[in-house]
Amino acid sequence: MSDISNFPITKKWPAQHPERIQLYSLPTPNGVKVSIMLEETGLAYEPHLVSFETNDQTSPEFLSLNPNNKIPAILDPDGPDGKPLALFESGAILLYLADKSGQCIPKDTAGRYETIQWLMFQMGGIGPMFGQLGFFNKFAGKDYEDKRPRDRYVAESRRLLSVLNQRLSGRQWIMGDNYTIADIATFPWIRNLIGFYEAGDLVGIADFPEVVRVLAAFVARPAVVKGLNIPQRA
Repeated sequence: MSDISNFPITKKWPAQHPERIQLYSLPTPNGVKVSIMLEETGLAYEPHLVSFETNDQTSPEFLSLNPNNKIPAILDPDGPDGKPLALFESGAILLYLADKSGQCIPKDTAGRYETIQWLMFQMGGIGPMFGQLGFFNKFAGKDYEDKRPRDRYVAESRRLLSVLNQRLSGRQWIMGDNYTIADIATFPWIRNLIGFYEAGDLVGIADFPEVVRVLAAFVARPAVVKGLNIPQRA
């Protein structure tokens, strides 16, 4: 394990347990991917709340770790070759933690890449599309008289849900019997679409029973129950 005190981010968020993975995040769909993964794997970590209300994500300390000013980010004091490793982008972090722990990703090469394929499906499709739909349904976009932008994201969200629904037919999880980072990446966004974005009826979530079934199994997992509230909001 290496000293992480020379990383500027530790000045704003001091590490009480510098030997643990430091998590800088907020309980959003992207943020909880990592807290859930850490809870699932049992890797020791210390969470730090990055508050959007006080623009923590644009502070020099946070930008020193993630120049893209987005959560989540991690700092692992025990990275490859025993050197500290700083990472941002939730998909990259999930892959790293899967490799570090040897969990939540198949060990065979074909299964590994198929899992990564579905991880990219979430990052390139479900996340961006659901986020835009949330803007047009719940936030400032709801005031637009022209509903064509909203309807475009509704249609694309339904298409993505249909793809996922078909994939889950006859499978316990996205990769079959094995629970993987593909599930950890995807289902916080499904939950957010229905709950926080209040768009379940808008996309006709009942038309996708396999998605609903697996979402229920996902949110019932103890690690998910805990991870969904980490870091705790002030």
